[in-house]
Amino acid sequence: MLSRLIRLAAMSCLFCLPTISAVADDGDLFLKPPAVVRPDKPIYSPNNRAFQGIPSLAIAPGGRLWATWYAGVTPGEDQNNYVVLSTSDDDGETWTEVLVVDPDEAGPVRAYDPELWMAPDGKLRLAWAQAIGHEGTIAGVWFLTITNPNDARPQYEAPERVTDGVMMCKPLVLSSGEWVLPASTWRKTDHSARVIVSDDEGATWTLRGGCNVPEKDRAFDEHMLIERRDGSLWMLARTRYGIGESVSTDGGRTWPELAPSNIAHPSARFFIRRLNSGKLLLVKHGPVDKRIGRSHLTAFLSDDDGQTWSGGLLLDERNQVSYPDGQQAADGTIRIIYDFSRTGERHILMATFREEDVAAGELVSDSAKLRQIVSDASGPLETE
Repeated sequence: MLSRLIRLAAMSCLFCLPTISAVADDGDLFLKPPAVVRPDKPIYSPNNRAFQGIPSLAIAPGGRLWATWYAGVTPGEDQNNYVVLSTSDDDGETWTEVLVVDPDEAGPVRAYDPELWMAPDGKLRLAWAQAIGHEGTIAGVWFLTITNPNDARPQYEAPERVTDGVMMCKPLVLSSGEWVLPASTWRKTDHSARVIVSDDEGATWTLRGGCNVPEKDRAFDEHMLIERRDGSLWMLARTRYGIGESVSTDGGRTWPELAPSNIAHPSARFFIRRLNSGKLLLVKHGPVDKRIGRSHLTAFLSDDDGQTWSGGLLLDERNQVSYPDGQQAADGTIRIIYDFSRTGERHILMATFREEDVAAGELVSDSAKLRQIVSDASGPLETE
């Protein structure tokens, strides 16, 4: 009933901003559609952010860049969190924040862990999690479908809660044409690394299966999926020890229990995606075979579906760099977004490079740039 009522809401526009009515009881505040507003209130000013991080990036077919992350007026992941959407039409030289998703400003509901995804239907999906506190079992994955991603002024459909859990990484389109969401119910649930599938281009979503992460290893999952050349699905997930893996040979219906992979990593998000060339791109902390902290964000390539890795382009060596996400454009340009010092410098940054840069282990292409500022909230905090 909740989903149907949300779908009946009229098409909205960022610069029209109709009021979205509540459709849930006060006891279920996290189920209410959030406010979608312009970021012009003082509370949303970059100089009023004591926290920002956990970014995502997408590239529209026409080249426009979109970035999202979440922020708050207090230095933590708490009830003040809201999601920011920003855009650039000059290759990331300048950015304009155009939209904020905020359930109720001071809480108790928070909007967090956003993700951007250009779907095959040409529409941009802004996804985020919405809950009270850090309980993944009651969180929900929400979508805001932007229908004109090549334009500076986004038009969008009403927010819709599509499934339970948190989606920290990009969806995947299978060779079958099905869309797959990697949603997780986090630490308190067995088989929490879930595979949510749509066979009707996002009109409906169904739980297909889930991988069990052993309780002693379970963290936040943050799993990513790759369809391998043999048709199997390779899942990589965040664990307490680093990155675990599992392989499904029946389209994601069943999964062996997650086991340690050969990729060493801290307990943090990583990024893996298939490139236009067919190779896999992996962005992680440090060497493939060495576990370090959240520093030395580095890109690698694989031409054998992750059995071996080559190259090694260092994107940012500093401590407190984390949570890479990105996309490759049709022309081969790769954009990776990440955060730095979420409560200190409060930077969102982007690296621009090509496959040949990763293979060479250094910048060899003309358009490559590192440490491009997407958002800088490091100025003095405003006070009332």
